[in-house]
Amino acid sequence: MSLRARSLHLSLGGRQVLNGIGLTARPGHFSAIIGPNGSGKTTLLRALTGEIAPQGGTITLNGQPIDRLAPETLARRRAVLPQHSALGFSFNVAEIVSIGLATHVGTEAERARLIRAALGLVGLPGHAGRLWQELSGGEQQRVQLARALVQVWQPVGSDGPRWLLLDEPVSSLDIAQQLTVMRLARDYATRGGGVIAVMHDLNLTAMFADHVLLMQDGRALAEGRPADVITDDLLSRAYGCALRVRHAPEDGVWLLPHGAVA
Repeated sequence: MSLRARSLHLSLGGRQVLNGIGLTARPGHFSAIIGPNGSGKTTLLRALTGEIAPQGGTITLNGQPIDRLAPETLARRRAVLPQHSALGFSFNVAEIVSIGLATHVGTEAERARLIRAALGLVGLPGHAGRLWQELSGGEQQRVQLARALVQVWQPVGSDGPRWLLLDEPVSSLDIAQQLTVMRLARDYATRGGGVIAVMHDLNLTAMFADHVLLMQDGRALAEGRPADVITDDLLSRAYGCALRVRHAPEDGVWLLPHGAVA
């Protein structure tokens, strides 16, 4: 069982965005996609979700080509947290989270329980009745994560592992909220689900990920364990500046959260 991409090619606006890239993500693992802006990270994730179709290559989910799966089937097997979410109508938080319950059966009481549980996990208890427009950007991001969580609430179902696909899940969050989200993703993988996340924070990636894909110009520059990919040489090549790993700066302050995987 895996979410696997092989030899993906995709051009957008006359530019080659994905250039023969592949990825194999396994259930029980947290897979992170890293790389500089414009390297193709989000485009790769959108291809893995089925939102866009590559012009070459294959993508399979639990052994089945995703382009042959019905939308309802995909919705039961994987949930997506996009980088940005815009709503044109005045929904409250519970209504937004309930969108993830579209594939679920159950009583209204059971559905309400799931919504409350998901909001509690993302640190928003008591927010069910608040309007979307009243929330901060970080709160909106966590509401969307709660929506994704209820969609694939059980990490493993009768048809195999479920998947969370997250595009920059901690971009608008403070340190404590970042740790909450990363722990949720880590726990989901530990319980048998699969997680793929586009990440910009390399420290959090190193602390939480099992598997890292480093992209550059639509290609895979390196792939493997964090210790093998997050290195001075590879990061310096990818980001085009001198970077050092596991060395605090000689001047200034270097802050990392402690007990991140407690």
